[in-house]
Amino acid sequence: MRKFNVFVGGLLLGTALGLGANFMVNSTSSANAAGSETYQRLALFGDVFERIRGIYVTEPDEEKLVESAINGMLSSLDPHSRYLTQKESDDMRVQTRGEFGGLGIEVTMEDQVVKVISPIAETPADKAGVLAGDLIYKIDGENIRGLTLQQAVEKMRGLVNTPITVTIRREGADNPIEITIIRAIIKVRSVRHRVERKNVGYIDINSFTEQTYSGLEKAINKINEEVGEKNVKGYVIDLRLNPGGLLDQAVSVSDAFLDRGEIVSTRGRNKSEIRRYPARPGDLTGGKPIIVLINGGSASASEIVAGALQDHKRATILGSTSFGKGSVQTVLQLGNNGSLKLTTALYYTPSNTSIQAKGITPDIQVNQPLPDELKGKIENSGESKLRGHISGKEEDEKGSGSSSYVPPKPEDDIQLNYALDLILGIRKAEGIFPPDPSKALPKKEAAK
Repeated sequence: MRKFNVFVGGLLLGTALGLGANFMVNSTSSANAAGSETYQRLALFGDVFERIRGIYVTEPDEEKLVESAINGMLSSLDPHSRYLTQKESDDMRVQTRGEFGGLGIEVTMEDQVVKVISPIAETPADKAGVLAGDLIYKIDGENIRGLTLQQAVEKMRGLVNTPITVTIRREGADNPIEITIIRAIIKVRSVRHRVERKNVGYIDINSFTEQTYSGLEKAINKINEEVGEKNVKGYVIDLRLNPGGLLDQAVSVSDAFLDRGEIVSTRGRNKSEIRRYPARPGDLTGGKPIIVLINGGSASASEIVAGALQDHKRATILGSTSFGKGSVQTVLQLGNNGSLKLTTALYYTPSNTSIQAKGITPDIQVNQPLPDELKGKIENSGESKLRGHISGKEEDEKGSGSSSYVPPKPEDDIQLNYALDLILGIRKAEGIFPPDPSKALPKKEAAK
């Protein structure tokens, strides 16, 4: 089941944004002039294009031809460089901004209709009476069967203060229900929090948008208010299933727990293109113990945070090997013709380590078993498994990535409960948990 982990019209968290959507460079200063042979090949491209236009069996869409040619060129570089149309560029700006005009519901697709997972408190959908479990099958009178989840979400997006009517089926209701909702600005909750076991702060960071650091700050303050700052035993920072986002927000989140030292450095093609990001004094938690959870769904900006806190020994990293996306993408505007998302650098953790195609190895490996019904359906994900990925200096045969499964119920979450046990002193750290049967000694050997 595919799920949109945010709200209608909002950030598509299943899509890794990469780093540096606001990290700009001069696109011409370091470029070398193309040679005459290169221009001859460009002329060849023009010749092929004209022949397709002139004699292909059906009249081609010229705009799509050009877009496909550009993306073909970019896909030969690495999996993360691509051309964005103007609409895709606008969507990405909405994603990174962390707020949009929408309804305020978390949704998924079920049996070709949109299912409401939950309305967000105090949003237009919540105030209009939309309930968890409602099935939306018409939008402004148009049946949505046959649409993808993303297409349905786009139909529910719109300008603030404009109306939209959704037709829903609700369990227990004899007839369909029509609800008219006035769109409003919805802020994406990139940070969620709660208190676990009475005095451990749990903070789930699901993306790095412009709102993430402020969300983290608010979460810590609210946990301190609820428990009492002196009574908080520590914090679990959950970066599992977090695909990344903005570089500056990853730096700010790391800085929230560090007093000094380098957080990350980015290094481009030339030696002069090195940029370092240092920490500033001040720890929002007052030095309380921190455990960071990662898995195969932790990528990019998530790995910057985990790597910085691990190298400075500020946090214990627990879980399974992260995705291994150690590259920086710069977004270059192309006037009114969209933008170019181009890999321009690799990032390095404070210990001068590139995690490209290797990932962050947790201090404590805790594997989350898949339930029987999902075995064989969820594959381990990682940068090293992507075709055409940039080979990392630290890459090995094992590669990067691991399972990205997180149980929906906290009581079934082995990784989370292991972390809580550690903070509360109930459990001592072990090498691998649950133990890896493939690495166990034969019974006779073990008995010696």
